Amino acid sequence: MTTRVAAIDLGTNTVRLLVADVAPHATGWRTVIAEQRVTRLGEGFRSTGVLADAAAARTAAAVAEYVTRARGVGAGRVAIVATSAVRDAANGGAFVLDLERTTGVRVRVISGEEEARLTLAGILAGLGALPGAAVAFDIGGGSTEYILARDGTLVAATSLRLGVVPLAERFPFPGPVDPDCYGALRAEVDAQLARELLPAIATTRIDTLVGTAGTVTTLAALDLGLREYDAARVQGHALSRAAVERQRRRLAALDVAGRAALPCLEPGRADLIVVGVAIVEATLERWGSERLIVSDWSLREGLLAEVAAREV
Repeated sequence: MTTRVAAIDLGTNTVRLLVADVAPHATGWRTVIAEQRVTRLGEGFRSTGVLADAAAARTAAAVAEYVTRARGVGAGRVAIVATSAVRDAANGGAFVLDLERTTGVRVRVISGEEEARLTLAGILAGLGALPGAAVAFDIGGGSTEYILARDGTLVAATSLRLGVVPLAERFPFPGPVDPDCYGALRAEVDAQLARELLPAIATTRIDTLVGTAGTVTTLAALDLGLREYDAARVQGHALSRAAVERQRRRLAALDVAGRAALPCLEPGRADLIVVGVAIVEATLERWGSERLIVSDWSLREGLLAEVAAREV
């Protein structure tokens, strides 16, 4: 007998919902609803240290709507995790209490290390075993996680305060991208990786580099020439360094409205995509990789897998 469960990933930039049917002893699930919404919870957070009222309100409304939808289709259990912005904000605790009162669902604020563990679980659920040494990276709104796994087992993980929302606030590109400004952005990202990555992760010779989250999946969709986003085609796509560079040049030639008009690029991501590409390029260079494997599955799917294991 199947059980219907739901997972909500409350991120710094995006809220993601997954509702699925799981069966005892099954290795996967049947997706009922999978969608996401850019709410920009972390807007202005790095300069103020608090979640702005407007950002908190629109994010809370999205989460409440997702909980209602999940329950409306029969989800017996709804799990919510909150990440970087909520765990770091001075008013994050108050935001969580208000959200729990509104939805009636406990909100679990997870550490960067727990975020990395669940992200790896989601990646492995989608891509299958990753033989040898693999580094996975998850570019988020407020942080980027780097995860080292060996034969699918977590070895080390670190969460860097390297998120696209604060980076875009400091390096805005409303018009076509000035090469010198992009160079300054890349230099800053390179320096942070050199300074903050755990040596155990940074110095490992890897067999596979895996990227996940909105920047990477958007680049894959653009590289594939998709008119509408197709998760099945994006999943497992090999994104070469040359392809990333081509898309960066394409994006850099446009203003923010032009980027927003591109197929498969959410309007709420149009002012973030260039700084996200800088993190992707810096990551490829850091490990000397000529390509990365794209995972459409990440934290949301890892959370659902955890919930499913407890339910069945």
